[in-house]
Amino acid sequence: MSGAASSHLGTSHCVEGSILSCFEPALATSMLFSSRGARVVMRGGRGVLGLLRRAMLGQAPAQHLHVSHNRLRAELIDGKKVAAEIHRELAEEVQSLLGSKGRPPHLVLVRVGGDPASGSYVRNKTRAADKIGIQSTIHHLPPDTSQSSLLALVHQLNTDSDVDAILVQLPLPEHMEEKVVCNSVSPQKDVDGFHVINIGRFCLDMNSMAPCTPLGVMELIRRYGIETFGKNAVVCGRSKNVGLPIAMLLHGDGIRPDGETGGMDATTTICHRYTPVEQLRVFVATADIIVTAAGLPGLITGDMIKPGCAIIDVGINRIQDPTTGKSRLVGDCDFESCVEKAAYITPVPGGVGPMTVAMLMRNTIVAARGSVRY
Repeated sequence: MSGAASSHLGTSHCVEGSILSCFEPALATSMLFSSRGARVVMRGGRGVLGLLRRAMLGQAPAQHLHVSHNRLRAELIDGKKVAAEIHRELAEEVQSLLGSKGRPPHLVLVRVGGDPASGSYVRNKTRAADKIGIQSTIHHLPPDTSQSSLLALVHQLNTDSDVDAILVQLPLPEHMEEKVVCNSVSPQKDVDGFHVINIGRFCLDMNSMAPCTPLGVMELIRRYGIETFGKNAVVCGRSKNVGLPIAMLLHGDGIRPDGETGGMDATTTICHRYTPVEQLRVFVATADIIVTAAGLPGLITGDMIKPGCAIIDVGINRIQDPTTGKSRLVGDCDFESCVEKAAYITPVPGGVGPMTVAMLMRNTIVAARGSVRY
């Protein structure tokens, strides 16, 4: 998949009333207060989700609930740490597959041309595969490779029973049609989730290979216990590979018994390059969750955001540090101003990036198991 997501600007639930109706009035007051910026600390559960689980199980809420009037810096969402946890979980699944299939999952990566960033992304993916026990193979084609030659290679890989997963690294040279190439990969082996069949199934809330970066964003939100049900979410960016599927997952229905994508039931707004700045400010000011995938450093600043919100920064931008004169990577949010006001924030680098690779490994195992039925 493309590492340059930045190139586009593109549960438990209560049956009646609001989430807060599950709890005693005093707890409801505490939760409302926390949404205005106070920090909630409890033992035995993560925030509202911990209370929800206890309520559904008939357990008393954790007794040690402390609301501080002094805001601290936002908790950093550590993508490297979570990705490492997922790698350990997936390594166990690989061992299980070795017993049932007699071989590890096999991921084939196809790279065309000499784009330096693409080379770095491919190396990161093969390193992760090695750690987990997934077999990986790289086909590196010269930049003047014809599209017909690339399609012939993909067809060969589609029909190879020893290949479970195929990824064509984006971007491709200008003389190739990205959509044609992505749709040439068999849906069953399309671990990028870019084939039109996978996209269509995903949008219809059907089990599918879903894009890796959106899956990584959702996994971070879940593992950090960030509440989404009924919350306001703003996605900055509408790319078909990142922004749009993130919005689909955030707004999807997670209660329907026939739902298969695990939607998060947020009220979701998509902003993009043609959203007027003054309107962007209006939407962001009411957002409990902000996901940026625009490729615009400094797009979101601390004065724009709601106190206590969660920020997932998918943007990857290389800028020159005015102090040192050296280049460095930043996201779409002004980190220093936002970290003082948000409750959760992902760093760049070290936030979403490692999760994208981890979800690619998970998709590879899903493909090897044949878990998605077409």
